[in-house]
Amino acid sequence: MDRQLTLMAVHAHPDDEVLSTGGVLARAAAEGIRTVLVTCTNGEQGDGPGGIKPDDPAHDEAAVRELRLEELAESVALLGISDVELLGYSDSGMVGWAANERPEAFANVPLDESSGRLAALMEKYRPDVVVTYDENGNYGHPDHIQAHRITVAAIERTGIPAKFYHTAISRSGMTRLFDYLRATGFDLGGFEPPEDFGTPDELITTTVDTSAHVDSKRKALEAHASQGDGIFFLRMPEEGQQRMFGSESFVRQFSTVPAPDQEDDLFAGLR
Repeated sequence: MDRQLTLMAVHAHPDDEVLSTGGVLARAAAEGIRTVLVTCTNGEQGDGPGGIKPDDPAHDEAAVRELRLEELAESVALLGISDVELLGYSDSGMVGWAANERPEAFANVPLDESSGRLAALMEKYRPDVVVTYDENGNYGHPDHIQAHRITVAAIERTGIPAKFYHTAISRSGMTRLFDYLRATGFDLGGFEPPEDFGTPDELITTTVDTSAHVDSKRKALEAHASQGDGIFFLRMPEEGQQRMFGSESFVRQFSTVPAPDQEDDLFAGLR
């Protein structure tokens, strides 16, 4: 191929880029592939400085927005991402939060408007591969679901990507990880994943080796220090982090180029 390949990842909030795609973004960047991160919201419904929650009167959305975008910039640099596009929508918050009702919340923005903006970015960057969440946003967050919806709509509008993927977490891989953590005496903090946690292995089409980029992924997660969600993973022993971050899984939705049923490369068939 005589042009640079491009990977586009569409995510809901600052920090979402790390856990499910940090490894493939870092690997692609290291291979000379252009990496484009689209972050849909500013993350205002995240924790404020000192862990202040959105339902606390002291929660300052403007301060949270500024902090989270600073953290995003640091994460992007650590992962080597070449291009970042901020759609700048307001964070909708988790299901049932008051922010859900705001007309300016990302989940409430008319699909034609938000998907049109993403379609314009696809026209600009001409991504060969696009990655986002599944139709349930992987775990039901309104902004993740909306990110999925606008990505599908933008792809249908432009017809540009050759391959489209949903992020996934291997169910058997997570079972093995938690079995390992229990065996080491690691404090799970009361969390016990349900039996159906993760994506059934038979649905996963693509597993990418990201073991060479575990350190970059860990540091990128550390960059989002204001958000407590990632602390659990950072507390794991080094071997646990290697198991968690050493590969990333995906479910291919379509490919316009010949590709094997089981892949180890998002760009299989394109290079």
